[in-house]
Amino acid sequence: MSVSQHRKEAPKKVNCKVITVSDTRLEETDKSGRLIIQLLQDAFHTVQNYQIVTDDYDVIYDAIKTGCLDNEIDVILLNGGTGIAKRDVTIEVVERLIEKQLPGFGEIFRTLSYLEDIGSAAILSRAIAGVFNNTAIFSMPGSSGAVKLAMEKIIIPEISHVVREIRKDLR
Repeated sequence: MSVSQHRKEAPKKVNCKVITVSDTRLEETDKSGRLIIQLLQDAFHTVQNYQIVTDDYDVIYDAIKTGCLDNEIDVILLNGGTGIAKRDVTIEVVERLIEKQLPGFGEIFRTLSYLEDIGSAAILSRAIAGVFNNTAIFSMPGSSGAVKLAMEKIIIPEISHVVREIRKDLR
């Protein structure tokens, strides 16, 4: 079956949880979280839950796991906590949780970042995607430029297709 056929069979709307990882952002100052929500809504997807959590391993873990255990959530989108500073642990949390990794997400994100945006600084861009408990997880850097790039070029075009692939095993 072709990719175009898969996309035709994909759900038109997916239910999402958005998580911003930051020690400093509040709902009023969370530009990247709001951008994710707006882009999802513009694509006719639903945001079931939005949360800002601190750069704390256990807090991030609990927020992701709670979303993945909620049968109403198809996709979790995280932004922030992906840098290389000691306190940046989002990637490590996601790596621990996921059962299947989608390495192409990080690879394509860094390639696009290099080509379209930040040049060789793309080596500092940590991004990861995978599946846990039949829920897709996408984790991207917290800058609004990184969020815009990941959402517009990778996630929005494939989010329904990813959910379709996860659900086909559940039939």
